[in-house]
Amino acid sequence: MSISSEESKPVAPDEHAEFRAPDEPPDASAHDAEPADLKATRRQLFRLGGALAAATLLTARNASAQRVVRPHTTRPKSPPAPGDSLVRLVRRITNGVTEEELSRARSMGFKRYLEYHLNPAAIDDHEVETFVSTNYPALTLDGLGLYQLDRKILENQLVEATLYRAAFSQRQLYERMVHFWSDHFTIYYPKVQYLKVIDDREVIRKHALGKFPDMLRASAHSPAMLEYLDNTRSRGRNVNQNYARELMELHTLGVDGGYTQTDVEEVTRCLTGWTIQGRGNFRFDPAGHDFTAKTVLGTAIPAMSPSAGEQGIQDGETVLNILLAHPSTAKFISTKMIRWLLQYDPPAALVEKVAATFTRTGGDIPSMIRNIMTPANLLAAPAKYRQPYQLVLAALRATQPKVTRIAGIATRQLSVLGQPLFYWEDPDGYPDNVDWWAGLILQRWNFASYLTSLTAGDVVVDVTPLMKVNTAAGITEAINQRAFGGEMPASLKQHVSAHLTAVPITTTRVREAFALALSSTSFQWF
Repeated sequence: MSISSEESKPVAPDEHAEFRAPDEPPDASAHDAEPADLKATRRQLFRLGGALAAATLLTARNASAQRVVRPHTTRPKSPPAPGDSLVRLVRRITNGVTEEELSRARSMGFKRYLEYHLNPAAIDDHEVETFVSTNYPALTLDGLGLYQLDRKILENQLVEATLYRAAFSQRQLYERMVHFWSDHFTIYYPKVQYLKVIDDREVIRKHALGKFPDMLRASAHSPAMLEYLDNTRSRGRNVNQNYARELMELHTLGVDGGYTQTDVEEVTRCLTGWTIQGRGNFRFDPAGHDFTAKTVLGTAIPAMSPSAGEQGIQDGETVLNILLAHPSTAKFISTKMIRWLLQYDPPAALVEKVAATFTRTGGDIPSMIRNIMTPANLLAAPAKYRQPYQLVLAALRATQPKVTRIAGIATRQLSVLGQPLFYWEDPDGYPDNVDWWAGLILQRWNFASYLTSLTAGDVVVDVTPLMKVNTAAGITEAINQRAFGGEMPASLKQHVSAHLTAVPITTTRVREAFALALSSTSFQWF
């Protein structure tokens, strides 16, 4: 089957490749620049054809190995956005509306409900955390303990725990921001392996609703980030510019943030010696540092004597301070957060307001969210298209399954849908862009049918609560409340109700109606 006029060769992960331990000497030849055409191919990650999506015999590993160019598609039309600002708030700060969440929001009111979610430490989430600690115990281990585990088992534990928390945690805004920052400070798991588990715990989850400067500094000291972007191979005059460039382009200033190639070179020299040792420990190595004078974005950083030793780390710390104080960082982070939480095309006035809050509060993330998530802003914002991962989460929250293990959805289903967690190879993260995700609707339909048909095994969906009022209208309304927060479009109600009235109502027919609702255009947007 021809998928694209520009077909690429599938690139399968090497199951037996040896991961170079962080404290082993690098093989310089293994990190030569890739050909541009190969790198372009790898950007088009996990875009499977319709036939592959329907093939039930594919294993998760085989599915994730299919790397093909995404086919050209027509941008889907956004449905009209409902008019209730409180329901919209629930949609945007959670991974899917639920009756429980709507009830909480209505009892608290807009402001109190938002503040409730901005303070995740005060939210009781013991059920989810008990499930995670019981089923994924590796996630609390130190670097040495993680290193000693089978790498595939460890990867599966991280992915499954991430999905389970995002779907079922009471701390929904926190999980939304974990997802956001995981893409902002993205790391390709196969390159760093166990180090990503540490990064997820100590960088992303620790600071997701804290202050951006703390997160940036934690990321800059993260063994996973330093390994992923090759700063561990940047020593003295033998430098690697990858981390310095992405630190400015993707983590702080933005591509149009005012830096030059000279700044990339100077920042690279400032960060020489920032490396790792042992099993996942940051280390500044004075022997690998360039102590000569530098100038970054117009700020002079004086030379030091090599005898200064550990003091050489201050060059890199100074760079972080320069970037955090630069107005482009406030604008870039604000713009990206507004796109994530509110709308793809942020109004200039709102960007300016949120950026001013970033500067005034020292990058306080909750303060910025308060500026973004206002009733007026929500009512003015068009709907956003759900990425595959977001669709899976919303469907899980709507169906409310009983879960004993979630491996099949976390690995195989996300791979088939085109968004396996922590597998975006380039440092820009999965696109928050409707045009990128517009295609492969068949896979989405198949997932809705798959999920609603689960009657036994690790994930079980029970539809009998939907049948309390066992009429077509009653069941349709139950699905409306469960999946749409009471805002199911009238046309969709007619289709779902018609499906239920065509034959006697059975649980099979109700499952089909639920799948029809989750496959609808309306459910693809939020």
